[in-house]
Amino acid sequence: MSFPAVIPFERTFDSLYGLQVDEGSISDEELRATVPVRDEVKQPMGLVHGGLYASIAESLASMATAIAVAPEGKQAMGLSNATSFMRPITEGTVHACARRIHRGRTTWVWDVEITDDAGRRCAMTRMTIAVR
Repeated sequence: MSFPAVIPFERTFDSLYGLQVDEGSISDEELRATVPVRDEVKQPMGLVHGGLYASIAESLASMATAIAVAPEGKQAMGLSNATSFMRPITEGTVHACARRIHRGRTTWVWDVEITDDAGRRCAMTRMTIAVR
């Protein structure tokens, strides 16, 4: 499976914050990625900004859904994003794994787990994707 080519990845918001997709994990059921922690993705208190977690979740769920629906001439776009924070990340790498929990005709639902380098859960996102 591969990503639908619409806009070159290097020109997207995802490349701006440093999203690195694990191409070996690409499927319509799961997608993994990482983001290196740098000052630009932190809030003033030195913690990774919560918006980064939500952005990663939306990107992974949208990408994975798009992979499945693009051959049918359909598009995938974020509809709802609810992120809960459990522990901060201040250094190292942000790890994300999106797992599909529902595949409907017009909506797909994903759980995206965000972990630190030690594998500790730092955030969870429930992401709903609209299919049009």
